[in-house]
Amino acid sequence: MPEPRRLRLGAFMRPVSIHTAAWRYPGAFPDANFNLGHLVRFARKLEEGRFDAFFMADHQAVLNMPIEALKRSATVTSFDPLTLLPALAMVTERIGLIATASTTYNEPWHIARKFASLDHISGGRAGWNVVTSGNPAEAWNFGREEHWEHAARYRRAREFHDVVTGLWDSWADDAFIRDVDSGVYFDPDRMRVLNHKGEHFAVRGPLNIARPVQGWPVIVQAGASDDGRQLAAETAEVVFAGTGTVEDARAFYADIKARAGQAGRNPDHVLILPGAFVVVGETEDEAREKRALLDRGVHDDSAIASLSVALGTDASVFDPDGPLPAIPETNASKSGRERALALARRENLTVRQLAQRIGGYAGPAFTGTAATIADRMTEWLETRACDGFNIMFPYLPAGLDDFVDKVVPELQRRGVFRRKYEGRTLRENLGLPRPANRYFVQG
Repeated sequence: MPEPRRLRLGAFMRPVSIHTAAWRYPGAFPDANFNLGHLVRFARKLEEGRFDAFFMADHQAVLNMPIEALKRSATVTSFDPLTLLPALAMVTERIGLIATASTTYNEPWHIARKFASLDHISGGRAGWNVVTSGNPAEAWNFGREEHWEHAARYRRAREFHDVVTGLWDSWADDAFIRDVDSGVYFDPDRMRVLNHKGEHFAVRGPLNIARPVQGWPVIVQAGASDDGRQLAAETAEVVFAGTGTVEDARAFYADIKARAGQAGRNPDHVLILPGAFVVVGETEDEAREKRALLDRGVHDDSAIASLSVALGTDASVFDPDGPLPAIPETNASKSGRERALALARRENLTVRQLAQRIGGYAGPAFTGTAATIADRMTEWLETRACDGFNIMFPYLPAGLDDFVDKVVPELQRRGVFRRKYEGRTLRENLGLPRPANRYFVQG
């Protein structure tokens, strides 16, 4: 008999909640995303719940929106992920630590070294979320007047991935012999100089850190455009999806798995984890009231500004009580734009209604009791809509506590989620193989 499918669960910390009004919810920690003590508490609670990973999103610019909206956003201040996650590695033992790092406004050497370091510090729990920057404002912080064009960002990302992984393979696993008697620290025959010269990068190498514990940190990808899907199929081991309905999720799942197979990869080694915004109540009515109370905390200024960011177009000039007009393509995130347009079409929303949804959180949401949420998650798993979820908490700490204390035990009773970690590394817990070194056979 085949092994039963089991959910993989990440915790999407953006840095702690994706909902605009999360910091205003009664009992929430308003400073949750910039308070190390709170973040340590969250990471330990997630590990208690046997989550696969603490997943930290990032952006390299304050969002380019009107100040009346920006002043209401808790995301204007957050820790750098690659500074925070090593600190969390010191207070946790098993949970994976995944950080977003853009290929648009970084250099491969920096990323290779930082993530190799995180993997060693954490004992093999690092993951790299490979993204291209969708926020045009980031260009202004890196000496550019214009943002990179979409297709060019993805060409750069593909080469960036190859350089980083090549640097991770600079050393054979047994290169560092540290022979005290002979005085030889490493075997020169087990070191490779990369000497990469490509369209975007010229990187000599080798990396000045030993090969990561996992061989490579786990590669995560979150783009949903056609270019993003292809990059995910060729490179990613975990795909963070932003699909809408369960039918959309099944189509996305099938597409990525098929592309991975066509790229010569094992589709089972590409895990699809849609984002899931989860509000838990003792009853269905209580859960819906929690969501309504949360959404009422979204100010109109934030709503319109968030819609503008999603569309890549100034939505403040639209008739708020009319339908969404035709929106031209821009150089911002294509997948974010398409999700907003699809939501407006699917539910026939006015601009104002769409803004309120986008301004809070408009993606897939599971609102209900622990049992009904477990029902829906199990359905998604069993019908090949996902391999698990990246859970988004509506507010902290209560939203996280509700999930770990109520939903996790329900999933465990159904046999679709672990009761203990399978291993010590993120790869072991996700059931992913350790990549062989492309340059060296293990001696």
